Amino acid sequence: MPKGTWNVPLQKQYVPVVRDGKTVAYKTAYFGDIEVGTPGQHFTVVFDTGSGHVLLPKRSCPSEPCLKHRRYDSTHSSTSAEIKYDGTPLNATDVERDQVVISFGTGKVTGEFARDEVCVGQPSPMCVKMRVVQATEMTVDPFSYFSFDGVFGLGLDALRLNDKFSFFGEMVGQNPHVQPQFSVFLSRQDDGQSMITFGGVDERRASTPVRWAPVAHPDMGYWQVQIKSINIGDTVLDDCNDGGCRAVLDTGTSLLGVPRQMSRTMHRLLARPAPADLEASEVDCRKVLGQTIEFHLADGFIVSVAVEDYSRPAPINMTTPSNTTALICRSLLLPTDMKAPMGPKLFIWGEPVLHRYLTVYDQAHNRVGFSLAKQPDAVETSSEGSSVGVPPPGPLVAGAPLPVSEASQAGKSSSATSDTKNADTVVRV
Repeated sequence: MPKGTWNVPLQKQYVPVVRDGKTVAYKTAYFGDIEVGTPGQHFTVVFDTGSGHVLLPKRSCPSEPCLKHRRYDSTHSSTSAEIKYDGTPLNATDVERDQVVISFGTGKVTGEFARDEVCVGQPSPMCVKMRVVQATEMTVDPFSYFSFDGVFGLGLDALRLNDKFSFFGEMVGQNPHVQPQFSVFLSRQDDGQSMITFGGVDERRASTPVRWAPVAHPDMGYWQVQIKSINIGDTVLDDCNDGGCRAVLDTGTSLLGVPRQMSRTMHRLLARPAPADLEASEVDCRKVLGQTIEFHLADGFIVSVAVEDYSRPAPINMTTPSNTTALICRSLLLPTDMKAPMGPKLFIWGEPVLHRYLTVYDQAHNRVGFSLAKQPDAVETSSEGSSVGVPPPGPLVAGAPLPVSEASQAGKSSSATSDTKNADTVVRV
């Protein structure tokens, strides 16, 4: 590992989505360890490129999600100070506190403010003094369902109350020798070791040179890139011809988000018939050949999403134009309805993209780097790498993992699926 970098191992957790007593899907999240205060208080957090603050449950928070997790106690830290949002020390006579309400894709947090030392990485951690949000109220969904205690926002400064809430900004400001980058590697194997690296890139996880794309509209606060065009097989989607398509890289999202206005067309182009000689329970659509989604960025660089990453595992019965039914493999896309200025043509690149690429986030140059992720030849297990709540082997529920052998092979393939001429049956979606 290069000098001046700090690795934080990440664990993956599966949480079932249950309807009418039946598991219909799995949500996933990746989280790692941090220490806050002196002496250090241990927490697990999601390192989230789609949000801006370091957020922890406060000791006095009475809501159910707080009580289920470790809570931050500023009175037990010699380096802590209770503050107003602008950093002004709180007076002992103050009756009211400044508060912030932070909304996520699902859920909401209300919080107050403190300043303390926050540390990441081992064996010699990187520590910075910064402002944190102490949650006084957290919604049940999603915070009660996941094991992590809080959120570690790594978005750009526009997502924060001010730059003093930025771990990454404060890290670079207080340690000028540290390279202003971090990178994320997600293992395809549930017992593999995922990792976030502060201060640079762990090149052991890169199989190709890093290709860079500038951050589009950094004033919005998101790590987003401009999409010039989108290909699905031989078809070019014309929705991006006006230059309005962008994609946000979001480590806190487990799906591929697509604009609702484009989702119908994409579902149709990605649909393909399941093998006719198999029963529905025998078909895993992630293994059925299909088209690759190609996102064309600047300078001819292409970010691709392959069939094993965008497919629903189980096929469904659908009506064909001839009014017969057939088992069809469909894509698992999350429709987004973002209004201007972020939308409407906004994609969210969550786990399906982050599995395939080692991604690098360069704050100094406002750019995002991509290298095909190098999955190890053998499963690298560790206590940190072992996933939580892994579904039983073989389920075809959305969000369930590929078997280890297929997952490993998918990670090593330079173009994870090939075009197929026998999958051009038109289906009604």
